[in-house]
Amino acid sequence: MSEIVEKRRYKRVKADLTLNVSSLFKQDNIKISNIDSPITVINISKSGIGFEAKSILPIDFYFNAALRLGDNQEDVLFCVVKIVRCQPIKGSDFYSYGCEFVGMAPVLNYIFDDYEAEIEGE
Repeated sequence: MSEIVEKRRYKRVKADLTLNVSSLFKQDNIKISNIDSPITVINISKSGIGFEAKSILPIDFYFNAALRLGDNQEDVLFCVVKIVRCQPIKGSDFYSYGCEFVGMAPVLNYIFDDYEAEIEGE
């Protein structure tokens, strides 16, 4: 059995977050509204998130997200997320998505470091 080679730049950690995508947009002023698709974030890293949803969302579209990491209810990370991957989940009516953060300032990396330390300390 061959060893799986991790190609991601940053370590992904498990996350238990729920978001609701209400609209998507693309850089050339294309907008899709009234989606109201609940998504469940399953993992997160400094470069992006992985989530599951019942809705089929288009690749290369963006959405605004407010992520609350950790126990502090006041620490909310507002960001733009780009959908880069979608695949059906076998045996279910859900889809798995891979997304990357767009325009995230490197100064915010401490938020992910703190969250990773909190998760690994449990």
